[in-house]
Amino acid sequence: MRVRRGGRVGLPVRIVSPGEIIQAVLRARGWTQRDLAEILERSERVVSEIVNARREITPEMAGELAAVFGTSARFWLDLEDNYRLHLARR
Repeated sequence: MRVRRGGRVGLPVRIVSPGEIIQAVLRARGWTQRDLAEILERSERVVSEIVNARREITPEMAGELAAVFGTSARFWLDLEDNYRLHLARR
């Protein structure tokens, strides 16, 4: 159990990889990793490695994902940074 300021009990935060978010968005749009790879003009291997957290999202890739998904590059970079910081703290 974790206690927040004011004595309220909070739930532990679940850190997700950017790849988990990408998978959820792909499912919601009815897209496959192959579809995303074609849109990004990247190999399926690159997309798979990002989705499976074996490859970090670079600023360039963050910009490309932002353009495809209608988000900001900062969103993807922050997800990546938070995920990697979480792994480093374990």
